[in-house]
Order: sequence, then C-alpha cells, then structure tokens
Amino acid sequence: MTQWPNGSIRPNSFIMDTAPMDHPPPDSIVVYNPWTFLRRYTSARIALGRVGNSLPTREVLAFNLAHAQAQDAVRAALDHIHFQQQLETQLGVKCLRVESRAADRETYLRRPDLGRRLSPASADALQQLRAPAQSFALALVLADGLSAPALEHHALPTLQALLPQLNTWALAPLVLVRHGRVAVADEIGQLLGAQLAAILIGERPGLTAPDSLGVYVTWDPRLGRTDAQRNCVSNIHAAGLSPSDAAARLVALLSAARRHHLTGVSLKDLPPALPPGSA
Repeated sequence: MTQWPNGSIRPNSFIMDTAPMDHPPPDSIVVYNPWTFLRRYTSARIALGRVGNSLPTREVLAFNLAHAQAQDAVRAALDHIHFQQQLETQLGVKCLRVESRAADRETYLRRPDLGRRLSPASADALQQLRAPAQSFALALVLADGLSAPALEHHALPTLQALLPQLNTWALAPLVLVRHGRVAVADEIGQLLGAQLAAILIGERPGLTAPDSLGVYVTWDPRLGRTDAQRNCVSNIHAAGLSPSDAAARLVALLSAARRHHLTGVSLKDLPPALPPGSA
C-alpha cells in the first residue's frame, strides 16, 4: 500500500493477475469452462468455471478486489498543488489551478452539475487572464474526474507525447481543475477564447481499469454544449491505449476539427481527407 500526499491510502498497483489456468491441477475441484482459452484475448469476465453451483474462490476474490479498487479510485483525492508543480517542471509550461463549484468530493459525487461549472472565483481569474483581442487555438484542461489515479498516472506522459506535435499551435496555459466534469472545459474554453478545448479526465472506473484516462475534444467550446458535440479518445491506461498512440489520435482529431470547424457525431461521419492534388 502507498500513502497519498493527503493521507489517504491506495494500492501499489491497479492491475491484478487474473489469467486463467489452462491446465488445472489434477486434484482441483474447479470445473473449468471449455472456453477458458478465450480469456487470453479479453479482460471481460468470461469462462470463469465453477465449483458446484458457485464461482471458484479465485474469481470471487478477483472480482472483490476489482470492485474495491474502483471504489478507491472514485474516492481518491489528487494533490493538486504537487501535480501542478510536476506539470510545470516536466512540461516547461504554465499551469493554472482552478476549482469547480463542487466544494468537496462528496458534493462532487452527488451533484454532477456542480462539477460542470467553475467556481465564481475561478471563472473571474480566467476572465482576467485573457488579454483583449487574444485568442488561442486550443485550451488543454486537466481534471481529476471520477478517477484521480488516472490523471496522476497517465496525463503527464500523454501530454509529453502530445505537446511536441502541437508546437505550431497557439496554446492557452494548462488549466488544472479540482472536482471537474467533462463539460467544465466548455466554460474554460469560452473564457479563454479558444477555438478548441480538450480535457484530460479520469474516467468512471470499471472492474478492469480503475485508472483509465479519457480526452474529450470540443470545437467552439461554450456553455450549453452537449456530449453529441464532442469526440473522445478513451481507455488510456497501462493495459489499454498507450500515451503515444493516444497523442497520435488526438493530433489527427484536433487537426480534423480545426479543418472542418466541428466536433462530435458529424466529424465521425466525415470521409478521410484526400491527399493534396488527388481531387
């Protein structure tokens, strides 16, 4: 176990080896499922086997562990001050720390609407930051979301892979949001006058990936945008999409959004861009 800076506890690892036994011991009382070999290709809980009418103890314990890890991820608190320092030191960029209208974790979990808006003080601070006639191509936002470990583990390497590919873009300062939901990036992008907003946020933990990071991209961010007007690159974690692959997808998505002036379901339906001179 490892102690978070705020004193809470989290497991050392969010990954448990639950690989099935292809050849059970001769004296095993477990009746193995004939489709057990398929578990090599998926993290879904299939072909679990049985002991009488019950699940094997191994599978019950694995499920209970995954459930506990998901609960821990939802409740975990990020040390925002330390994380802000990490971002600024390792990325060499300015990072602003703001808060949503959810005053604490319990309120954030019970009132999703409060996590979608900035606190009045934070909104005022961002409003004052924007210079007259200044505009940005992209506002990058980070939020703990429903899994602070996801942000802690995967946001920095994803940004390290992404930012060098955006060196010609006019980027707003990074914004780190405490108790933020996806839609909080709409208000941030609007206040900063950004063409695009992309928020890196801890996804709702599942029973296979409690530290999965997602990135939601919105063209012309402003209050009132809906999820249908966003695109998402998801499942960024150790057993999922790598930071480098996520960065490559994000660059392609951001470039397409900028070219066509839209994101969301309409962008997904666009045909691939033709090479120059092929039309």
